[in-house]
Amino acid sequence: MPRQFVLLAVLATVLTGASLRIVRGEDQAPAAPAPAAPARAAAPPAAAAAPAPPANCPSATFRVAIDVGHAIDAPGALSARGMTEYAFNLQLAQNIKQALIDAGFAKTELLITNKKPPLGLFMRADAANRMAADLFLSIHHDSVPDNLTKTWQYNGEDQGYNDDYPGYAIFISKDNADPKGSLEFAHLLGKALQARGLQFTPHYTLKLMGSHRRELIDADGGVYRFDQLVVLRHTRMPAALLEAGSIVNRQEELELATPERRAATSAAVVAAVGEFCASRTHPKTEPVAKRPASPHAAAPRANARAH
Repeated sequence: MPRQFVLLAVLATVLTGASLRIVRGEDQAPAAPAPAAPARAAAPPAAAAAPAPPANCPSATFRVAIDVGHAIDAPGALSARGMTEYAFNLQLAQNIKQALIDAGFAKTELLITNKKPPLGLFMRADAANRMAADLFLSIHHDSVPDNLTKTWQYNGEDQGYNDDYPGYAIFISKDNADPKGSLEFAHLLGKALQARGLQFTPHYTLKLMGSHRRELIDADGGVYRFDQLVVLRHTRMPAALLEAGSIVNRQEELELATPERRAATSAAVVAAVGEFCASRTHPKTEPVAKRPASPHAAAPRANARAH
């Protein structure tokens, strides 16, 4: 048996006995420790209410998988004030899930695992596949490579920070089962975030990012290509990963901890999901070009008078 099939068989066996929680529309996710805003933050962008889904979007049956990035035992990056990325991810994901349900997307489900990568990553992708999701969105918060961090004192402890690169970033994988659909949704999400006063960070294009440098494939929406991301590569539906902002940026960390910023991001997700749902249900078609008139029909009659 080829080696790759052996590995897949082993992985499938492990996934069967692994622990992953799917929080459905009617369920409650475990409480997230609220990221504290220990100092006064500048007012975040105003959160415009999310529009209702377009009439041609079957929101009641459109399945959205909201993936909570990382896990409680593998919490991702630390913020400039020592809060775990997982805490930010879980709280924002809960808000997004509720906003989608309130907008009529009753089949929205939250994917949460307590397993460390790589197993936890495969588990979340597998859960989205098994629920036959129409769309997958992974929620994260950004950091920078260790060599770009500086040190400051917060509450008597050394913490890492970098104030240079605020903003969101969206990633897709060309190895996803539907890369065209993934890019379409990612673009809609980027434009919806911008409509609410948020901007993307261009720092992933810089040489100083080293191995973390990524190709910007949609400069209008702030969408990068990252083919190797497991949760994007192994999902069988359009998939995107949102870095909602930089938690190592001391000012943006405070904004990201506010209900207003979470509401703005959630409203953008709802708007983008609604547009994407409508486009997938009734794909846009190019107008049919008119067929040129027959030469015989266009030719004047022989006995017609000249004008």
